[in-house]
Amino acid sequence: MPNVKVLLTRLDPDVPIPSYARPGDAGADLVTTSDLVLRPGERALVGTGVSLALPEGYAGFVHPRSGLAARAGLGVVNAPGTVDSGYRGEIKVCLINHDRAETLSLRRGDRIAQLVVQRVESAVFEEVERLPDSQRGTGGHGSTGGHEVLTGPASAGADHRTEV
Repeated sequence: MPNVKVLLTRLDPDVPIPSYARPGDAGADLVTTSDLVLRPGERALVGTGVSLALPEGYAGFVHPRSGLAARAGLGVVNAPGTVDSGYRGEIKVCLINHDRAETLSLRRGDRIAQLVVQRVESAVFEEVERLPDSQRGTGGHGSTGGHEVLTGPASAGADHRTEV
């Protein structure tokens, strides 16, 4: 996997810098700098204690951690959050507790999100009178299907799917 050098300043000397849990992982873990309690449906902007200088042509994308999402209902409000190459402030993550009943407690140093650094292109927008045709055309939300749910035992041999 190719590497890109990202300059980093640790704003809080006691939190770890972003790191990958395993070789080949796409996301580097970000941690919280504070203790936090999120009641059901509540959100909070949380500091990570680091700022970056991403090279021009790159951006950082802050994604939820799948384990926390599955086990605790923790999400990132604007997932993925975008860190532009020109931004030099602290990376902060807007967290939300999606659980409808349980309060979520986080401790300083807990891994709360992951940062994916990717090469990005800048677009040159050109206005035209009409766009070229495509196979999809103007079909939008839900136009490609995939909204079926099983309504009976799949092993019964008959087609038990219903459009939702």
